Amino acid sequence: MSFFKNICLIEAPQAVISPFPRYISDCIGICYLAAAVEHDVESLVIPENYYNDGLFDSFRLLLKRRPVDLVGISSMTGCFNNALRLAGIAKEHNVFVVMGGFHPTALPEEVLGHSCVDAVVIGEGEATFRELVQKGPSKDVRGLAYREGGGIVYTAPRPVIGEIDSIAFPLRTLRPKRYGEKGTDYSIDTIYTSRGCPWSCSFCANDTMHKNWRGRSPENVVEEFALLHDPKKKKLIKIWDANFLTNIKRAETICDMMIERGLTNFRIMTETRAKDLIRAERILGKLRKIGLSKVGLGIESPNIRTLELMNKKNVLDDVSRAITLVRQNGIGAEGYFIIGHYTETVEDTLVYPEFAKSLGLRQALFMSMTPYPGTKIFEEYKNEGNITSFDWDLYNNFCPVVATRSMDTPTLVEMMVYCNVAFCNYRSVLKRNSSGGVLIAMLKDLFQLCFLMRVNKSIQDKEILDTVFDAFIRYAESQPEISYQCRPSDKKLHTPIVVSIQRSPHNAVDFAIEQQGERRVLALSRRFEPSSDTGAVIRLDEVVAASGSLSMDSLMRLLYRNELIRNNPGSMAGQLLSVSADPVFWGVLRRLYALYSGSFRKERVASD
Repeated sequence: MSFFKNICLIEAPQAVISPFPRYISDCIGICYLAAAVEHDVESLVIPENYYNDGLFDSFRLLLKRRPVDLVGISSMTGCFNNALRLAGIAKEHNVFVVMGGFHPTALPEEVLGHSCVDAVVIGEGEATFRELVQKGPSKDVRGLAYREGGGIVYTAPRPVIGEIDSIAFPLRTLRPKRYGEKGTDYSIDTIYTSRGCPWSCSFCANDTMHKNWRGRSPENVVEEFALLHDPKKKKLIKIWDANFLTNIKRAETICDMMIERGLTNFRIMTETRAKDLIRAERILGKLRKIGLSKVGLGIESPNIRTLELMNKKNVLDDVSRAITLVRQNGIGAEGYFIIGHYTETVEDTLVYPEFAKSLGLRQALFMSMTPYPGTKIFEEYKNEGNITSFDWDLYNNFCPVVATRSMDTPTLVEMMVYCNVAFCNYRSVLKRNSSGGVLIAMLKDLFQLCFLMRVNKSIQDKEILDTVFDAFIRYAESQPEISYQCRPSDKKLHTPIVVSIQRSPHNAVDFAIEQQGERRVLALSRRFEPSSDTGAVIRLDEVVAASGSLSMDSLMRLLYRNELIRNNPGSMAGQLLSVSADPVFWGVLRRLYALYSGSFRKERVASD
């Protein structure tokens, strides 16, 4: 009989949800743990609302209603404060608490310094967690640290799992409903086809947890895909390996088996290296056939010296070639960039968005260098005294917590926003044929930018307002004119369109679009006087306020449902009916309509 019999597993949520539906938790890590002990315990449970702030009340209620003698909490660094909050709730009910995941693995002594945590699983968790459940905290359990007699006991290290086909599939049946979908049928889900990575980038914590690359067999991978496949409902599946295309032959066999079995009703995202995409050129058509729609590329920097210091084995010519190849095969490419390496300056950073556009990218994420514990970059920034915050809530890639040798933290915030503003090619704006159409396109981009800034809980509305507006000013000064070559199907624009982003009547950036032969030209200009024309005016303070009135959980619920509609346009009517019955939908619609209609009124007197 096992030492622990009734188990509750929780993945601690981020302090603030990133406004990208693909980043919503699918709880896979703890579902692997559940599968490892499923036959050793009397009960297993995951609390409701594990992906939002409702989790804490759900957890308290669960502990009151049913027996639990062990709570296992998985935590990334950006989730650690919430993990401690959950551990504190568990201790109120005298439950044994064990933590695992990237953060506890990197800092076990710090984690065990909190009285609400009894033990830490170090490294890959399945085997260690199972032995802990069976035997209790013991020196016989390898890969464990626990408090005993006023000190900390470290047991012998546990090697990574060599034969990863031996790992049971994650127990998705344990997951509670998410936005009305049962745990085995989420519209967005995750598969790991391998563990570890053959590379050791200085900013990545993968080596701390998973070490060397190990791939599951194609047969094993395809069996898990078969469990998720639904011929009537296309799901977004994230192959969230560190590098899916490490072994091209294995990837091709997975494709061949999925095509043969008809397991192709997916929209798949994955991440890989540019050089591996080039090596995979001959199988890109097969990858597209099984549903691969987007590849994330860790490009990181246009600066070769920076890449060398990060131990990033990128060749920039390879990046350009890889992007061309995937686009030729109908696969999208998203570039990932990291700003804020300690050697870089403002001038170095201003190059990033134009470099990203020169590669042919249509999507890019500009993230801040984040010194995660356990990484080489953590030690480098710490030794230079350039980590400016140890508030783990901010460790989510979008909140600068460092300074460089020449840029402070507020400057890095400004650079992140500028990169997002300057990367936009304004194609969606230039294609519109009316002020209303241009206005909608611009409001969409502004909302996305504001939501991205709200991931940083330390930033207030005024700072969001000033930073966004200053980014547009900087961009207007550096790129006063953008052109778009019209397609034969495009209508001619007979009347110029003007939309202003206004900080105040005496402080605005005008976007003026006019037709010049077969081109449309967007001119950006700074304005210090009230406008005399009748163009639309976006009051930036109202956009910032509106973005703050919507909870991140409500936003994620809408984005999640939008993802389902996007992937299944044939069932759009039913999905739209479901969305329209959601009070959150109507609240958002009212706010957007108020902003839209208000933008056509004359400018009102306001102070800077």
